[in-house]
Amino acid sequence: MPTRIWELALGAMLMLRKPPVPAGRLAVELIGLAGFALIAFGFVMISDSDPFPGYNALFPCIGTALLIYAGQDNADRPAPVATRVLRLAPLVWVGLISYSLYLVHWPINSFVHYLSLKTVGVPTIVAMTVASFALAAFSWKYVEQPFRQKRAYTAPLPIFAFSATAIALLCAGGLAGALGNGFPQRFPDFSTERIRVGDWRNGICFNENGTRIEDWNLADCTRTTGFATDVLLWGDSFAAHYVSGLEPNAQKIQANVIQYTYAGCPPDLTYFSYARPACTRFNERALSIIRDANIQAVILSGRWTDYQARGFAGLQKTIDRLREMGVKVYTVGQSPEFIADVQKIAFLVKREHAGTTSWPMAMDPGINARVLPFTKGADFIDPLTYLCDSAGCSYADAKTNEFLYFDYGHFSSAGATLAISKYWPSFATSDKAAKANRQFTAAGAP
Repeated sequence: MPTRIWELALGAMLMLRKPPVPAGRLAVELIGLAGFALIAFGFVMISDSDPFPGYNALFPCIGTALLIYAGQDNADRPAPVATRVLRLAPLVWVGLISYSLYLVHWPINSFVHYLSLKTVGVPTIVAMTVASFALAAFSWKYVEQPFRQKRAYTAPLPIFAFSATAIALLCAGGLAGALGNGFPQRFPDFSTERIRVGDWRNGICFNENGTRIEDWNLADCTRTTGFATDVLLWGDSFAAHYVSGLEPNAQKIQANVIQYTYAGCPPDLTYFSYARPACTRFNERALSIIRDANIQAVILSGRWTDYQARGFAGLQKTIDRLREMGVKVYTVGQSPEFIADVQKIAFLVKREHAGTTSWPMAMDPGINARVLPFTKGADFIDPLTYLCDSAGCSYADAKTNEFLYFDYGHFSSAGATLAISKYWPSFATSDKAAKANRQFTAAGAP
């Protein structure tokens, strides 16, 4: 509310201190059309990957203010085109039911996603829209309108008594649900199992914003040893979720992998977050670690779906900086994310789609195509090409039924082991070259 008060203030200013309407008809028409244009721009150009509200909120808010301003009554001349369009009966009707529409569309949207556990398609969206309008019209006619009329049950005392009773009942129901652990007896055949996750070494190698960055140390966070090449795994929890698969794949990787991870902090030297202010310092420290420990290669990994709203230019700058230091860079793209915990999905699949361990992703399937242009100079790895097909992504091993994730998208130990075996780079060649170079130098070569 404090940071968005200006949106309401625009309308308040129009009411409290109305600016004079331009004398010329053309000016009023242009103001109305400009309002429409700004709102249309917001509809067409702003997507869920753009930061909002931010400056993008200016387009619909200023556009709406301009429409209201242009539509002020003036008996001396006819209403502008923009106002006449807004007076069309279908648009007026939408305006009448708009508050009910705002209220009722949320439960419809929530329950559809809750019951389907997947991204809904166009036919479902159309059905949801129709249902929302129908329920909104019903609510407007039989709830809103009666309460706008002066009747016995709309007097202050009955209204407050009814509201207080309703609130008390809802609170009691919520408390009962919390104390009853969600009433699991509703689903007697559902049970959760303990999924192997592995040790992320929280508080030392995986910072969760409650620990000191200085507690990280090289010895404790070197997860595989005995090789000539040192590799830094740098990123957020979607980098940390690989560590439990490192040891089983050590001979494939042929490198000493060093874990350097921080929850919600992407490997981007330009990234700043008020929620995680230490992230900037954490990322800057990576450069000194790479230099002091003589790191030969860096693997950058993150939950890129979280950062696409800001763009990935900072990732490219980070890669450029590492390349200047003479470091080989690998960027691991976004791994699969599901709409809910995989155990819930498995329960639904068992009841309705038995025989499959695959489920659609709940994210933009083109996310890695968006990241790729900002990884010049690095080897880019797309996990989705290894873990998914046109039907979806495997959430469990088809043979053992062992879960590959422990929540909606973080790898379990089994998932991390599988992922690394499929697409992580091997440093065997550079390892042999390093050994050969040491032998050559030991033999007396300059």
